[in-house]
Amino acid sequence: MSARVKRIEPGLWKMQDGRYQVDYRDPAGKLRAKHFDRLLEARNFKAAVRVDKQRGNYVDPRDAKRKFSEWAERYMEQKLRLRPRTRDKYESILRVHLLPAFGNSPIGSISRDEVQSWIVSRHREGYGPETVRGIYDLLAAMMRLATEDGLIARTPCRKIELPAIVRQEKRYLEAAQVEALVSSVEGRFKALIYTAAYLGLRWQEIAGLRKDALNLRAAGPATVRVVTTIERAHGHYRPVEYGKSKAARRTLKMPEFLRQALSWHLRAFKSDEWVFAASKGGFLRYDNFRPRVWLPAVESSGLAPLTFHELRHTAAAFMIDDGADPLQVRRRMGHEDIRTTFDTYGHLFPDREDELVAALESRYRSSQVAVM
Repeated sequence: MSARVKRIEPGLWKMQDGRYQVDYRDPAGKLRAKHFDRLLEARNFKAAVRVDKQRGNYVDPRDAKRKFSEWAERYMEQKLRLRPRTRDKYESILRVHLLPAFGNSPIGSISRDEVQSWIVSRHREGYGPETVRGIYDLLAAMMRLATEDGLIARTPCRKIELPAIVRQEKRYLEAAQVEALVSSVEGRFKALIYTAAYLGLRWQEIAGLRKDALNLRAAGPATVRVVTTIERAHGHYRPVEYGKSKAARRTLKMPEFLRQALSWHLRAFKSDEWVFAASKGGFLRYDNFRPRVWLPAVESSGLAPLTFHELRHTAAAFMIDDGADPLQVRRRMGHEDIRTTFDTYGHLFPDREDELVAALESRYRSSQVAVM
């Protein structure tokens, strides 16, 4: 190890081998040292450390050398509240996309230009815009936390241009088309189609409906409590209590025809637990329902192509067409944020500008009569 031969200034030494050493303390008070070939580089580093410490932006160079793969493991360990399905998705993104690209790179060496080039490569390889954005969102979240934890001074995920998402026009069925679909399925699934098309429940919410979540008594309005969903994680399905989010946990009143349809269904198809049980018992699985029930019914009814989720869109369109306001739609659809309601269904709400202006005019005229 080269010895010091001359003190140039406090914290800066010339070494026996001709290089320069900067002594400094990290924010925890531990003494560190870094060597440079040139005096100017050493002085610049010393000044930068002082400024960064004053501003709270100091990053230990050793932390910045930590491999991205190590940080990815640490990041996932900290995510205590991830739903199993989301954790499964994140682990897949890491395994397939992020670790092959950045796993062996020191986290502090990943540049904005490198991230941008990688985004372009994903797009050119045929990954759709929504897929690319989903991958990038996880990387950006990881880098933000790395910045918060002091591993890097600045995230490389800034001013990144992402592929544009072209929104496909959603399909909304007419009531007669819903009837055609109901007529095309066997008896045990007719009430299921009505529930999706008129209440707007997600598939996992319908599959997770327990019998005790229904109130079909003749006295008072019939209701359904949406509190259980069926989720898939690591290739396995399981019931999850309390739903997707706080907003997703909701109680909905239902129209009288649906009360009757569900009452008939429960009498005709006995189940100890589930409202819509599989033929051999237990809850329904979509990867069985889709090829065996859904696709044949859609084809038979002449509605192909049609996704099951478009029944949820249909329910929202029915509500809006029948005069529901945005807050009603948000609550009944289980949206966490009203912006989701407007982004998805805002174009369906009627333009009532003329009605509003006429009402304001009427209000003014009434006030004039009152003061005369």
